[in-house]
Amino acid sequence: MYVVSVMSELAVSSLSLGNFTYTTSRVRNGYPSFSTLDTVTHIWKSLGLPNDALRSLNLIEDANLFSSSFKVGHLAHASIALSALAAACLWSARTNKPLPKVSVSREHACAEFISERLYTLNGKRLESPYGHLGGLHKTADGYVRMHDGFPHHLENALALLGLWPRSHYPNKDEVVFNMTGWTAVELEKAAFEREAVIVALRSFQEWDALPQAKAVAGFPIRLQNIGGNSSPVPLPLGADAVNCCLQGVRIVEVSRVIAAPVAGRTLAAHGADVIWVTSPTLPNQPELDIDMARGKRTVQLDIKKPQDKMQLLELIRTADVFISSYRPGSLAAQGFSSDELVKINPNLVIATLNAWGEDGPWANNRGFDSLVQAASGLNVAEADHFDSKEPSKVLPCQALDHGSGFLLATGIMAALYKRTVSGGAYEVHVSLAGVMKYLRSLGQLPKESLVDLRNPGSEVTEKYMETRNTAFGVLKAVTHSASISGVSVGYKIMPKALGSDDPTWPPSTED
Repeated sequence: MYVVSVMSELAVSSLSLGNFTYTTSRVRNGYPSFSTLDTVTHIWKSLGLPNDALRSLNLIEDANLFSSSFKVGHLAHASIALSALAAACLWSARTNKPLPKVSVSREHACAEFISERLYTLNGKRLESPYGHLGGLHKTADGYVRMHDGFPHHLENALALLGLWPRSHYPNKDEVVFNMTGWTAVELEKAAFEREAVIVALRSFQEWDALPQAKAVAGFPIRLQNIGGNSSPVPLPLGADAVNCCLQGVRIVEVSRVIAAPVAGRTLAAHGADVIWVTSPTLPNQPELDIDMARGKRTVQLDIKKPQDKMQLLELIRTADVFISSYRPGSLAAQGFSSDELVKINPNLVIATLNAWGEDGPWANNRGFDSLVQAASGLNVAEADHFDSKEPSKVLPCQALDHGSGFLLATGIMAALYKRTVSGGAYEVHVSLAGVMKYLRSLGQLPKESLVDLRNPGSEVTEKYMETRNTAFGVLKAVTHSASISGVSVGYKIMPKALGSDDPTWPPSTED
């Protein structure tokens, strides 16, 4: 069993999940009580980062905007604080200056966890990127959640239900009716086989009985040295290095939707050169892309075309970090395995993110935040804790997406720090299911403390917004919630149409 003690000399209780036990110093009304600092300390020390750095962290314990029995505001606060502290640690190592003070407001962090819902373009909010046929549906013996964010996933689901192709587009009543001919688990199994995205709604007990639940790692970030050169690799020390934590660090990001794009956006906020690579042959979600593109240049490449593949490989050869969020094995099948990439770049940090984890029978299945919430028991437990008459209550934000993104950024910067000390190539992995397991390990709040809040009003979040001109018009969006004393944090590049930039790095500012 893997046991982590946050404050071992004071620990009085522990919560055990599978092969993972997290020991806490406090229990309140029978519920585990973890502070944000407990979580930051636990993850920071487990990553092997300098303990003294924790003294530079200022956690502002202001309002929690989220109504949830789970510690979603806590996750927002801790994950963003971790990423900012890691950036400051890199800045200190590069400049040989004392670690600056890092401050993060919990309320601001909560606002950043719903950034895609808050932004406006030319004074208007964009429509939801999700369709009207997905969501929670009743089956013969329970419920399933269907994702319809991408057309091919929806069409695969409709084909499975016998509703596609046909002369007219199905309506929701037809989807609901055809769902009732299946049991929840049978439909889930068939959906995985047909590349649709449907999962059964489960309780914690039902999830825990699955082999996949046992395969999900207890700690949310996997970081390992995979060889490469053993000489230290200092970060570039250019003219702006004192002003930006990650100035000159090159990031290639191949991703979609929210989780991995949040990681790339976070690195960009700390000054990294981020090239976001998307495919011209795959559908996108412009409603999300506008928010996630801040700080990044954007390139479109089809890696099934030899020339485009070579351009991507050249970017990776000259990069510090490669981020991807496609299903395990999909990029490796196209010649982008870790072994092949380290051959061309022996100091590369390879960061991957997927839905269900690296191991287990579901590892290669498609998945999204809402589906992991439903399948893992979070939504049933949330409904039970609120004494809801409904079978499911979703979390108040895409907490697994955002939490995964900030934790992936933390793992990447931890790898870069280790690379500056001892060299090497590194793999970093985070999964939505792993973050779910970690969020669950923090325990639920006592029922009597719950408040059923709606989305925070503009009067709460207005103070965290900035207005910038973009290629699409005037964008008003949430700023990054971390500040680092004496160091610039924020987005230098504003959103533009996907594929607007050339697949080359900007000129180096190194002296």
